[in-house]
Amino acid sequence: MTPVTRQEVLGLYRKIFRIAKKWQSASGQIEETIKEKEYIINEAQTLFRKNKNVTDPKLIKQCIDECEARIEIGLHYNIPYPRPIHLPPMGLAHKQGRMLRHQEKLRKISKPIYLKSHDEVS
Repeated sequence: MTPVTRQEVLGLYRKIFRIAKKWQSASGQIEETIKEKEYIINEAQTLFRKNKNVTDPKLIKQCIDECEARIEIGLHYNIPYPRPIHLPPMGLAHKQGRMLRHQEKLRKISKPIYLKSHDEVS
């Protein structure tokens, strides 16, 4: 990791904790605010620890882009959780074979950048 990339990653990490410190839930309830703050901190720690050994510059850039996207979406919609996506169900595919693999590939490709690591952690 280059020194510039390292500074960018550490800056994002600090930015997330500053956001969590000032976070106010949309409902305004104290219990909800505390729960959302804890979620932001736990999610950041989990994802940053999971990706701390990544050395590929393209993968590092993808992780940084995902982090920035999740920050912007969270601030814009005032929700810390990833926004759900609506993809076509896989019920039409056969249980095995080419069609199932093709649909799985399409679902993986069509997943937005801010959800790339969500299924891996949850």
